[in-house]
Amino acid sequence: MSTDRYTSPLSERYASKEMQYIFSQDMKFRTWRRLWIALAETEKELGLNITQEQIDELKAHADDINYDVAKAREKEVRHDVMSHVYAYGVQCPKAKGIIHLGATSCYVGDNTDIIVMTEALKLVQKKLVNVIAELSKFADKYKDQPTLAFTHFQPAQPTTVGKRATLWTQEFMMDLEDLEYVLGTIKLLGSKGTTGTQASFLELFEGDQETIDKIDPMIAAKMGFKECYPVSGQTYSRKVDTRVVNVLAGIAASAHKMSNDIRLLQHLKEVEEPFEKSQIGSSAMAYKRNPMRSERIASLSRYVMVDALNPAITSATQWFERTLDDSANKRLSVPEGFLAIDGILDLCLNVVDGLVVYPKVIEKHMMAELPFMATENIMMDAVKAGGDRQELHERIRELSMEAGRNVKVEGKDNNLLELIAADPAFNLTLEELQKTMDPKKYVGRAQEQTESFIAKVVNPVLDSHKEMLGMTAEINV
Repeated sequence: MSTDRYTSPLSERYASKEMQYIFSQDMKFRTWRRLWIALAETEKELGLNITQEQIDELKAHADDINYDVAKAREKEVRHDVMSHVYAYGVQCPKAKGIIHLGATSCYVGDNTDIIVMTEALKLVQKKLVNVIAELSKFADKYKDQPTLAFTHFQPAQPTTVGKRATLWTQEFMMDLEDLEYVLGTIKLLGSKGTTGTQASFLELFEGDQETIDKIDPMIAAKMGFKECYPVSGQTYSRKVDTRVVNVLAGIAASAHKMSNDIRLLQHLKEVEEPFEKSQIGSSAMAYKRNPMRSERIASLSRYVMVDALNPAITSATQWFERTLDDSANKRLSVPEGFLAIDGILDLCLNVVDGLVVYPKVIEKHMMAELPFMATENIMMDAVKAGGDRQELHERIRELSMEAGRNVKVEGKDNNLLELIAADPAFNLTLEELQKTMDPKKYVGRAQEQTESFIAKVVNPVLDSHKEMLGMTAEINV
């Protein structure tokens, strides 16, 4: 590895080898050659004077790219596509005259971008499905573990640890729906020429419209796509990039929300992300166990969410049939958005797979707040014992304020139950009051909702994606 120049942390630290290959030079230029072969085969099949010998020669050199020749040529001509046409022709002297016939640069450039984004979306889809599967297991395991819920990060009516995890899961499920919609509707550009009119093919096929109409469908089929976009300028609409990166930004938002919740729970010592045996949490404070991975998820997620602006602005500012101010931006925003979301999903998978729950701490926090939340039930019991509902409501309000002062000002334990037991208006003993302190009485339908969500929403999706399950994540700690 070179140490005297900038290297991207996305490739050095965060993204997987699989995602890096998808955006590699090898993937790009091998796809260019596959596209040139598909074009030549299509033109031959539609009647142009192209021989099978020429096709075979192109196929023989589809993967052994002579980068040195292409780089040397590009220094002379300042054109990447024509440099690779030349380099391919050096290896394929019999076929060099028919390489790129009738096409413009965007035939290989834009179709490759579509193919690469499609493959990248498939990898993201696979990882997203596995994150959902791990979250579902976690939710099911802790579906009946009562815990304080929070609104405004203030203690609120209890939920369960598993029910909270369904909130994270549901957002990732929405992202999967969005991803699969975009993946299912993405199309190739095809071969439409300099301004999208296929004028060059009108010349090649002597005005035969019926034959020209077959070109795009045949190329699409050879490249594994159902169809091409019906109209275009020189490029496919940059709206496609916007739709794709918006999907990534949606996943990033869901990951960020989950990672924030985990960070807050780790502060409370209720839930903790995985921590390696020899991992160091702080250079100064040796006792610390910082939520480094969740913080990294949040950090990379912010990058992806902001990155979604790039394709949107690029799409909005394209002039007529094409301008080239998209190129440099696309080279950065699309690959790096995918590399970052790849790292995010690996982190999510690693964190969820190793989440540690501390029931005793959860119970301690619950019991410190539960008397406040049980006041409505206590009031109902007191009314049954002969009390006046309106008077009891006022007394509970006053006693709650007193107990709150004891906790906040004096630093004492919550003594609301003792205060109520000492008040004759309630006619309840401390023992009777303590019987109301079962946390499971206050979680509502959290367990049932969790079970129903997993059974009716998550499991059918996981069953339909069985072939994607079973991934593990290797990450830099």
